[in-house]
Amino acid sequence: MNQVIRAGRLLMVDLPGPTLDPDTASHLRQHDIRAVCLFRRNIVSEAQLTQLCAALRGVMGPEALIAVDQEGGGVVRTDFWPFPPSVLALGAARDPARPESVQPDLTQTCEVAAANARFLRSVGLNWNFAPVLDVNVNALNPVIGDRAFGSDPGLVARHGLAYAAGLNDYGVAACAKHFPGHGDTDQDSHLALPTVNRSRHELEATELLPFRRAAEAGIPAIMTAHIVFPALDGQLPATLSPAILTGLLRGEWGYEGVIITDSMGMQAIDSNYGRGPAAVQALLAGADLVMALGRREVQLETIAAMQAALDGGQYDPAPSLARLAGLAARYPAQLRLHVERHTDALLFNRAWARGLSAVGKVVLPPLHRPALLVVRREEAARQISEAGLSAPHLKAALDDLYDLTLHEFGDPAALDWPALRAQADASGAALLLATTGRLRATFPGIETAPPDLHLCLWNPYAVLDVPAPALVTCGFRPEALAALRSVLAGTGEAMGRLPLAGLEG
Repeated sequence: MNQVIRAGRLLMVDLPGPTLDPDTASHLRQHDIRAVCLFRRNIVSEAQLTQLCAALRGVMGPEALIAVDQEGGGVVRTDFWPFPPSVLALGAARDPARPESVQPDLTQTCEVAAANARFLRSVGLNWNFAPVLDVNVNALNPVIGDRAFGSDPGLVARHGLAYAAGLNDYGVAACAKHFPGHGDTDQDSHLALPTVNRSRHELEATELLPFRRAAEAGIPAIMTAHIVFPALDGQLPATLSPAILTGLLRGEWGYEGVIITDSMGMQAIDSNYGRGPAAVQALLAGADLVMALGRREVQLETIAAMQAALDGGQYDPAPSLARLAGLAARYPAQLRLHVERHTDALLFNRAWARGLSAVGKVVLPPLHRPALLVVRREEAARQISEAGLSAPHLKAALDDLYDLTLHEFGDPAALDWPALRAQADASGAALLLATTGRLRATFPGIETAPPDLHLCLWNPYAVLDVPAPALVTCGFRPEALAALRSVLAGTGEAMGRLPLAGLEG
C-alpha cells in the first residue's frame, strides 16, 4: 500500500505569489499535495483570493485544505476586510452588564470567531490556524504578546474553546497552537530552538491545561511547537517527539484530531535537524501533516525523504490520511455567502473597544492643546506578524485631537528624555510616548523625565518599560485606533482589564 501513496498527501506547502501559476499547479498535481497555507504575498483582493481558492480546489480536489493565519490583531493576512481584534483584547474584555465581574465575556469571543470564519468562508478558505492557546507568562516573550488570551491558563482555555467553537460552527476548522506551549519562552522559534524548563507538575498546571481541554473537547487540529520540554522529552523538541505527540497527546489524552507541525523552515528545526530528516521524524513522532514552507527545492527535499520512509515501510500513512480526509469532509473549501458583513464589522469595533485597558492613573491630555508625540518611525514585519504602525500613520490618526508635534525616532537609546521634557514644558504640551512594535524596547533615561501618558499600541509588556500611566489598545489596527481616539476624546472609556499577571491596571 505504501508504494502507491505519494508523500505529498502528508505535506502542506506555501505558494510563491497571488495566482496559481501553471508550474505550481503542476507541482501540486505531481506530488498529490492537498494542503496549502496562504500568506500576505498570496493575497491582493477579495476577488483575487476567491479565484485563488477556487483554482486550488480545482487542482487539489474535494480534500483540499486551504489554510491561513487569521488570528486577529497583528497576525491577519487580509487588509480589505475589517480587522478582527487580537485575542488579548478578547481576554481583556469583561461583560459590561456586570462590570464588577472578572469573568471573561466568552459570548463575545465566540461571536468574533464566528464572524472571522464568515469572512474566511466567503472566499473559500476552510482552515484557520487559531486559536493560540499559549499561556503568556513571560514578559520577555518575543513572539506571543497580543497573540495570547492572557497569563491565566483557565482563562486561556475558556476563551480558546469559545473561539474554536465560533470558527467550527461557521465552517472553518480551528487549530490550537503552539502545543505544548510557547508562552514561557524568551526566544523566537523562528530564529532559535527554545527550551522550557518547567517540571511536569508545573506544565500540567500552566502550559498543558488549555491544550488538554481542547483535546478533550475534540478540537479539529493541533499545531506543534518547535520547543524542547525536558520534563516531557529530554532531547527532542515537541514537533519531533514521540513521547509528546504519541505518548502524551494521543495516548494519555486520547486525542483523535489532526496533528500538524509548525513550519519546518523555522530555524529551530532547519538549523538543528534538517528539513528532510526532520519531516520523517515528525511523522514517526505522531504528526499527520508536515508544514514544508519555503523554496521549491526544499519542498522537494522534504518530499523525497518522506517518500523514502513510506516506500521503506517505516511509516503507515493510513491513520493520517483518514484524519486529513475527515477534516476536509467536515470543513469543505467551498464558498459560503457572507451577508452579515456590516454587523460583523460593528462586532469587531465593539470588541476592540471593550478590550482597551488603562494601567495606572491615566489623566487625559486636554483636547486641542499642544502635545508632543514620541514614536518610532516605522515598525517592520517580523516573522509571522505583519508590519506595525508608522509614525506618520499614528500622527494622522490623532492630529485633529491635539495641536500635535511629532518626534520620530529610529533608535530608542538615542532619545534625550530631559530635552524632550523641556521641549514639551516650554510649549505647555503634554508629552506622549507611543510604543508601536511587537518587540519591547528600552528607553535609557526615561525615568528622569517620564512622559505624561504612554500609548501602548502592540506588546502589552511595554508598559513595564515606561514609567507612566498607559492606555493599552491590545493592537494597532484601525479599529483599535478608533477606540483609542474615543477614549482620548472623552466619548469612550477604557473598559478592559489586562489579563496578564501584574498588569491588570
